Amino acid sequence: MASSPVAVSSEVSPEPGGSGEPEGEQERLLRRGELLALGNHLKEALETYSAALRLGPPAGPRRLETLVDCLVLNYRLRQGLGREEGGGAAAGPLSCCGCRGFLGEPVTAPCGHSYCRRCFQRELRSRCRRCRDRLLPAGGGAAAQLRTSVVLSQLAEKWFPAECERARIGNRLGELLSQGRFRDCLSAASQALRADPSDLMLKVYRAESYAGLQEFKTAIEDLNFIISKMPNWPEVYFRKAKVLHEAGFVGDALQLFLQCLSLDEDFVPAKLEVEKTLCDLLSLENVRESLKESAWNSPYIRNKPFILGSEMEESGCNLQLYPEQNLGVPEITAEFVRGSLNRVQSAHALNSTEKLAKGDGLKKVSSEPLLSGQEKGALLKRKLSLSEQDAIVCKDGKSKHKKQGETTKKDSFVVCGTVPQHLIDVSDFECSLCMRLFFEPVTTPCGHTFCKSCLERCLDHAPQCPLCKESLKEYLAIRKYSITVLLEELVVKYLADELSERKRIHDEETAEHSDLTKNVPVFVCTMAYPTVPCPLHVFEPRYRLMIRRSMETGTKQFGMCISDPQNNFADYGCMLQIRTIHFLPDGRSVVDTVGGKRFRVLQRGMKDGYYTADIDYLEDNKVADEEELKKLRELHDVVYSQACGWFQSLRNKFRSQILQHFGPMPEREENLQATPNGPAWCWWLLAVLPVDPRYQLSVLSMMALKERLIKIQRILTYFSRDQSK
Repeated sequence: MASSPVAVSSEVSPEPGGSGEPEGEQERLLRRGELLALGNHLKEALETYSAALRLGPPAGPRRLETLVDCLVLNYRLRQGLGREEGGGAAAGPLSCCGCRGFLGEPVTAPCGHSYCRRCFQRELRSRCRRCRDRLLPAGGGAAAQLRTSVVLSQLAEKWFPAECERARIGNRLGELLSQGRFRDCLSAASQALRADPSDLMLKVYRAESYAGLQEFKTAIEDLNFIISKMPNWPEVYFRKAKVLHEAGFVGDALQLFLQCLSLDEDFVPAKLEVEKTLCDLLSLENVRESLKESAWNSPYIRNKPFILGSEMEESGCNLQLYPEQNLGVPEITAEFVRGSLNRVQSAHALNSTEKLAKGDGLKKVSSEPLLSGQEKGALLKRKLSLSEQDAIVCKDGKSKHKKQGETTKKDSFVVCGTVPQHLIDVSDFECSLCMRLFFEPVTTPCGHTFCKSCLERCLDHAPQCPLCKESLKEYLAIRKYSITVLLEELVVKYLADELSERKRIHDEETAEHSDLTKNVPVFVCTMAYPTVPCPLHVFEPRYRLMIRRSMETGTKQFGMCISDPQNNFADYGCMLQIRTIHFLPDGRSVVDTVGGKRFRVLQRGMKDGYYTADIDYLEDNKVADEEELKKLRELHDVVYSQACGWFQSLRNKFRSQILQHFGPMPEREENLQATPNGPAWCWWLLAVLPVDPRYQLSVLSMMALKERLIKIQRILTYFSRDQSK
């Protein structure tokens, strides 16, 4: 059997730096461990990782991430746990996308989804639960970068004042915990619970206070009560795992961390804890001794709604490794990995995989392919597709498959549901700039909300918030104006009629901007010609708006005219087609355009600061007579040769500058009347000739090719005489 060029056989070939070095051997073992984990052979993967970590700490960060992801997938499947796509449906009109509790102190992430500040401050997630975008900008770990959303906060205070007060109490408790004042936090949480015993979040704070005071048993009792009420809340398993870990029950804590990740695979603190715990455990000389005393029946973890027991041992997922045995790991191929992943595409195939893992072990082959991070991610995503067959655990201990989109009951906080009709006021949903109902609402990092188009127009003038004047330079540079999803959902739900009218007005405005004969936007700057490139540096606010509208309507076109002292702009111009736009961090842009149709101005106007015009497009008159057409071709060939001669006579410096800006001169065309604007080389030449714009404008307005060629010939003759002198 032929080996792959990158295969690793049983006799490992020397790696760069020498195969005898620990780094080379460790990297080989880590890579093989990843492949074994992806192949669903977790026991062998753990043995291989253990051998690698006993050589020293891994060189790169997050080297156990693949192992953790595979352990989580294996755990989820064997426990019959369902994974909630997009975080599940939140209860109540104002619910956090993360914990799905009441949206106290709402913060809108850059992706447009809203979370309570508690979820941000504790950095429980790195990615949005609904869209999987990053919650905070890269390099900015502080939640203080994002302020409380003013509009959502006002709605919460108006609709649900009691819940807002609870949220404030929770924030004060969180501050006490962060300051290490566990006794004060315990006292405050207990007092609040006496007033509202049903508040589960208060019990979480009380449990953390108990843990901080080393009263682990009492903390576990509180957390077990919360689990009984909310068995699908990932954070409560994480909190319980932290308590067990501090109490010394490392193995039990590890299982609870996996339970948390099974419910929410992007729960960052849990993933980091699993990686750290595995790294510590697998690097020990005798891993079995470190987990010799199992704590499954300890009082700290009773009343758990899940049981592991022998199932995990049968799957080969236990951590009892045997260092005295030979740790040479059988090699696997890409075909074997694909086969292992295919075997988990259905429940029946999953059972087959279990039997193979117990009985036959791994088949020995002669090569081990190297997988990139992207390929490993793709393999893992294929395994995660099993979530389509997610199961839910019933009270009787049995499991049943759930239909796609179905969620379990008792999996969210008890939050307020119905908003009293008399509290719904359209003025609470008005943009402070246009004074109309929000349309595509966007929330800035400073917490203020505007219509997307209104905000963009303000940022055209200054990179700061229109209300509080806080700098939005970074926000402008990113140019990610995501719609505030929750606010848009509230408008759709409670103000459907008003929104319908708002959309009608918006559609009428868009249709008006899309007309390419009436009120066509006009950029007053320079001469433009058909087929000739015309790069533009756009910095004026009025032209930023004009370019943006041209892109949003889909026309990607606008007119270009030169200035006229009497009429503001000339009577003739050329349409420009936008090819690409490169935005600069400060809002300016470099727009690459190319000339299209010529036009004549019929009527002038103005729209939001830039000029508009009603126009009529120009086309060359067709020559029907054969004799006239023959003479026209002869004249065309003469002028074309004359133009080539003039261009070649230029100095190399000038020639290279022209070629860099305008490109090469177009070739001679066989059919002179094939296009409405005539041969392209005429316009290219007219653009590069150093002629007064007024003279160029007169040529642009001509509708007879013969007249245009004669004009160009006169210009070339003049420049040829000037060069000869």
